[in-house]
Amino acid sequence: MLEYQRDFLNFATEIGALKFGDFTLKSGRRSPYFFNAGLFNTGLRLARLARAYAHCIAQSGLAFDVLYGPAYKGIPLAAATSLNLATEHEHETPYAFNRKEAKDHGEGGTIVGTPLAGRILIIDDVITAGTSVRESVEIIRSAGATPAGVVIALDRQERGQDACSAVEEVRKTFDIPVLSILTLADLISYLEASPDDTARLEAMRDYRRLYGV
Repeated sequence: MLEYQRDFLNFATEIGALKFGDFTLKSGRRSPYFFNAGLFNTGLRLARLARAYAHCIAQSGLAFDVLYGPAYKGIPLAAATSLNLATEHEHETPYAFNRKEAKDHGEGGTIVGTPLAGRILIIDDVITAGTSVRESVEIIRSAGATPAGVVIALDRQERGQDACSAVEEVRKTFDIPVLSILTLADLISYLEASPDDTARLEAMRDYRRLYGV
């Protein structure tokens, strides 16, 4: 695990955005951990999240021209990450986001920010059913641009309704890379380094054996 990942994981745990315990997910599965990106809800917390996204993007070496945040959750992610890429990585990054409803006055349209042109990197918190990514890809392609990939905070690395995870399905369907700040494997590695977390570690390993891809 890289330093920025460990720093982010420690911070996410500290503020309660990442919790270990016993949780029932929307799917009905009982999970030994829960990630709530909605708790990055202050200036400092958003800055720390954006720093992790920026490091993930920079480390990947992925080529792109515009950072795109799907409304609504992706809007602050795109803006804050673009800012961090510029100030900490010297990478001037245009960003854009969509409106849920088209504007019928002024410049009109559904895209705010820089025009969608060239290679577009989508930024979001997680991928569950892949619906948000599908909608984003349609918007990008309808503008004549090309989706370059997706970057998310956490890849749960678990099966959906079939043998594939939601992330794998996105990779296969749209033939684009999916970057993530953290994965389930990273969470397990984190607990393996904590001798006092034996019970949590075994719960995580059991969960991966049941649902992992």
